[in-house]
Amino acid sequence: MSPIQIALLVLAVAGVWAVVELALTLRKTRTVVDSLDKTVSDLNNTLAEAQPVVAKLDGAVDELTPALAQMEPLLKSSKTAVDALTSNLVEVEAVVRDISEVTGSMAEASNAVSSVTDSAAGAVQKLFNKVKAPAADADRKLAAAAAEAEQPTERVLIGDDDAAADDEDVQKPAAKPAQYYTYTPAKTSEESCDE
Repeated sequence: MSPIQIALLVLAVAGVWAVVELALTLRKTRTVVDSLDKTVSDLNNTLAEAQPVVAKLDGAVDELTPALAQMEPLLKSSKTAVDALTSNLVEVEAVVRDISEVTGSMAEASNAVSSVTDSAAGAVQKLFNKVKAPAADADRKLAAAAAEAEQPTERVLIGDDDAAADDEDVQKPAAKPAQYYTYTPAKTSEESCDE
């Protein structure tokens, strides 16, 4: 065989191999194209189903547009209301501050009046104690004298017989009329303040 024939034979084998490879590649490509065609078909079906939903959303957006246009004035009026409420709260705070100052002043005045009345009541109590002290001493002395007057007794012997030998003494109380004294308790500082 000549070298040209060998070269032609190699070329023919290479051509057959190329045709076989091309056929295999086309077969795989056909499978991929079929799969791609199926995917595109599914995508078209999904888009067809989504169209009514998109149309409804578009209608909803169209309906919301006027409502959104009305929201801006509402937001402006709510801002105005919030500003008015803030200014009212500032005024209320000022009033509460004034009330707390007045209350503090009233508490200080009440404490001052209370201390003045306490000191005056203490002075009056001391004065009454000085006046009552001599009278109370006199009352105590009278009561002590009356108690001593009731205690003495007389001893009387009943004769010189055997009973007298046993040294039995019979005591008789002295006959005096009963005396009663009434005492008035000293007034406390609270009772003297009430009068």
